Parts: sequence; C-alpha cells; structure tokens
Amino acid sequence: MSELREVWPFVDAHHRAGRPVVLARLVGRDGPGARPIGAVMAVAADGTWRGSLSGGCVEGIVIEHARAVLGGAPACLIPVSPGGELLPWEPAPACAGELRVLITPAPPPAVHAAITAALATDEALDVGTALESPHDWRLSAAMGAFVERLRPRRRLVLIGATDLAATIADMAQGLDRWVVIVDPRAGHLGSGAFPASAALVRSWPDEWLRHHPLDQNDAVITLSHDPRIDDRALRAALPGPARYVAALGSRATHRQRLGRLDGTPGLARLRGPAGLDLGGARIGETALSILAELVALDHGRTGQPLNTGQLPIRAGGLSRASSDGLLTAR
Repeated sequence: MSELREVWPFVDAHHRAGRPVVLARLVGRDGPGARPIGAVMAVAADGTWRGSLSGGCVEGIVIEHARAVLGGAPACLIPVSPGGELLPWEPAPACAGELRVLITPAPPPAVHAAITAALATDEALDVGTALESPHDWRLSAAMGAFVERLRPRRRLVLIGATDLAATIADMAQGLDRWVVIVDPRAGHLGSGAFPASAALVRSWPDEWLRHHPLDQNDAVITLSHDPRIDDRALRAALPGPARYVAALGSRATHRQRLGRLDGTPGLARLRGPAGLDLGGARIGETALSILAELVALDHGRTGQPLNTGQLPIRAGGLSRASSDGLLTAR
C-alpha cells in the first residue's frame, strides 16, 4: 500500500491554498514498530497535520522538527527514539528501536503535479528523495534515494448498487482499493448514495468482467440479492485468478446458490456467506465483517483473535512492501 496516498489529499489541499507543508517519512528502523517503512506524516504551516510514524510515541518530536523546517531550517535525516522524552524512571515503550526519519518540504510543483496525476489515474510512478543533503525530490528510483513506488490500486468489484455496497465502498477508501460498482439497473446506480471515489458502471457483470479481466490481487463480492445478476458475476469470476470471490446471503441462500452454480470451475473457492463471524446485523457491521475477511485473506490470516495467534501482529514489512512494488529504500 502506498503510504503517501494516505496523506496526499491533505498535502494537495494545502498546496492549492498556497500553504507550505513538510513531509516526515520513516525510512529506517532498528527493531519492531507499529507503522511500516514508508509511513508518512504531513505537517502544514497552519498547525494541522495528518498521518503517523509510530502509532503515537514519536509524533510530538517529529512535529517539532517538521515545524523547524517549515520555519526555514534545512531538510534533514534524523534519528528518533520512542520514549526519548521520558524521565529516567519512566518505562520505555516496547517498540523502543531507533527510527530514521527523513523530513523535507513537500515536493516542488512538477513532482507534486506528477504524484497528483498518478494517484488520480491509478498510474505507476516512482518518486525518489535523496538521503543525502539537500534531500531533493526526483521522479525516478535513483540510487542513494528513498523511493516510493506508486502503483495502481487493487480492484474491489461490488456487484449490485445497494446500500451495503455504498457502505463497503465508503469504508474501503482507506484500504488502498479501487472500488467499482457494477449493476445493470440504472435506477440503483442513480441513488446518489455512493462515494465519489467509487466508479459506477451500468452493465451486466459478466460482460464487464469479460472486458476488464481480474488479476490475483482483485476481489469480487456479489451483493444484489438477485440471482440473475449475482450468478452471472460468479460464473465469470470464479474460473479466473481473483484472490477473493464472495457472495452475500444467508447459509440457506448460499446452499441454493451452490446448487445453481454446480459444475462452475473454481466453485470450491467461493466464500459464502461473505464475511467473518462478528454477529452484527447493521449495515456498517456487515460491511466491516466482509472487509475484515478480505483484509485477513490479503495477509494470509484467519481472522482469529490476536491474543490466540502466534504470528507477528502485522504481516509483511519491507519484504512484502518490496514484493508488492509499492515501497523500497535504496
């Protein structure tokens, strides 16, 4: 996931208003931490800020350095230790490894425009920042630079323009997913309930999927409750490589669905009823259940309580980030 994407709306809004912004990015760390390499904070001249580097234990120190750069101090690469402001007898946090934080003014206009365009159109872009003074920005993955590799988001295709689809689309904005809502019914698409970030497509889902092949990182969820729509989507999606194919409905509805789809290639991997067992009944709770299952699958997890598992709480790290082609330090 691109960490820069998380704060860019804040950066871009201040850029358009003519207010300076400084970015602080986590480019190295000794020991465990709550945020991945590439985590970013954006601090504006009006005192507002977005993002985090550690989950809370170094942000105050980083903001002070960022404000110094806003005041005219040069860009810098600094070490920061969680608990550095504690008194000697106060316990340090468990994530006490030293962080290396690159603090620079936000990119110049040409680089800013390129990042804005790449994020808006989901195009690939490498953005580097030199690790040596003066820590200049560049549109390349040059040696001696910290490089953020912006890559197209994975697709989350929702079949059926329902109120649940609107809620899932809204919640998915923070998951680095591009949401596409497909429905052949014009009236449903025109409800006005969907976030502007979601693409609305009037089409039969199997026809749309035929012209927009899925890859292994994509996900498809059927939500229309209309077998004429949902079954066509599932027959088109299940034989393909999409990592997550799921269908909303009760257990009884799912048994009927399996009967109708008997013989469909890939049927054994259909997840239904979609979601983890959270017990919720409200729309927001159902959306959370479905997205939680998707996130768990993305990271190879089961969705069990954290206190019963043995794996690291946060999957991935540098190896996952690099393999995904999103972040890399050079």
